[in-house]
Amino acid sequence: MSSITGTAPPTGVTGTTLVIGATGTTGGRTAEQLIAAGHHVKAASRRATPVPGAEPVRFDWGDPATHADALDGVDRVYLIPPLGDSDPASVMLPFLRQARAAGVRRAVLLSSSAIPEGGPAVGMVHQALPGLFDEWAVLRPSWFMQNFTGAHAHADSIRADGTILSAAGSGRVGFVDADDIAAVAVRALTDGRAPDAELVLTGPEALSYDDIAAIVTEVTGRTVVHHRLTHEQLRDRLAAFIPLEFATMLADMDRAIAGGAEDRTTGTVQLLTGRPPNGFRAVAERELSDPVSL
Repeated sequence: MSSITGTAPPTGVTGTTLVIGATGTTGGRTAEQLIAAGHHVKAASRRATPVPGAEPVRFDWGDPATHADALDGVDRVYLIPPLGDSDPASVMLPFLRQARAAGVRRAVLLSSSAIPEGGPAVGMVHQALPGLFDEWAVLRPSWFMQNFTGAHAHADSIRADGTILSAAGSGRVGFVDADDIAAVAVRALTDGRAPDAELVLTGPEALSYDDIAAIVTEVTGRTVVHHRLTHEQLRDRLAAFIPLEFATMLADMDRAIAGGAEDRTTGTVQLLTGRPPNGFRAVAERELSDPVSL
């Protein structure tokens, strides 16, 4: 059900794009790339944090009073689900119906390679999206490379004690650069034809967590090791910080990785952007070369 037709650059400047989560890992990059290409952006965040070149707007999934102002004048939207919510459809679907009524004609949803259409959590929003908008795309990226370089538990444990903790065993993942996710998001939002498809996004190779630890060690000169946890150990560790239901879902995803569920790569980044995806070593060299980052 895809209408992906090639890699010609976007033509003309679109209307206004609402970027939800505009200070986050993919939202921030998507807003930045849209602005650099000359598009008008409303940068949505809980505190209406200023984003250079964008119109800041307050937005909170849990506060419907913020939704109308965010949607005012918008014709397309980049959707980041509420973090840590095991039932995002309950808040997202009413908003999406409001968005359609307000004149939004294209919606691009950030989901996950691990969650199929109609699956748990954001999978239910994925299932509903084509019925709400004539122009749409669902981005299903694999695990972010920035999990090991930015604000994430893996990056925190690397910085704290040189460890990566997972229940993924020797399973491999097609880790993807958030810059590449944003580049695909921009194309999906601004191309003359919407993809009208789900897009599974990966990097150029599938790597195990042992591989990741070895590359970080080589790039930084600091020893990093992967400690293998059981499913229960990971679930309980996560449940100390997030709701048990969500912790269980995340632990289940690691167990699926161990079973080979994410051992794949796709050509979608190349197809949509006209260039190959970035590899993990290049991202690590770009983002971990500064000793302060460790």
